[in-house]
Amino acid sequence: MAGFLTTHVLDTARGCPAEGMKIVLYKVTGNSHRKLGEMQTNADGRTNSPIFPQEDFKTGTYELIFYAGDYILASGQSGDEPLFLDQIPIRFGMSDAEAHYHVPLLLSPYGYSTYRGS
Repeated sequence: MAGFLTTHVLDTARGCPAEGMKIVLYKVTGNSHRKLGEMQTNADGRTNSPIFPQEDFKTGTYELIFYAGDYILASGQSGDEPLFLDQIPIRFGMSDAEAHYHVPLLLSPYGYSTYRGS
């Protein structure tokens, strides 16, 4: 089985999935970023398909950019401008060509966390 990459975004301030958040995936090589894809979270806070599907999966260093500021504004949680959180970059490595990498984001307007999920 080939590896693949998924995510899940949860709005911890409201206690629900973060629907409608834009996410962009980049391949990182040194100081170079190459855009590989762009998607949006569904009602469950997930993308409708893997961010990096099995047929395209390659090991290496990647970065997901979560457009949290747009989501925070759209969900009515905004505070003073500029927002404390706007775009959240998460850079990570994938070394196992046959693994499922899951990079979730737990989000509130003033903080976030991530981990390697299953």
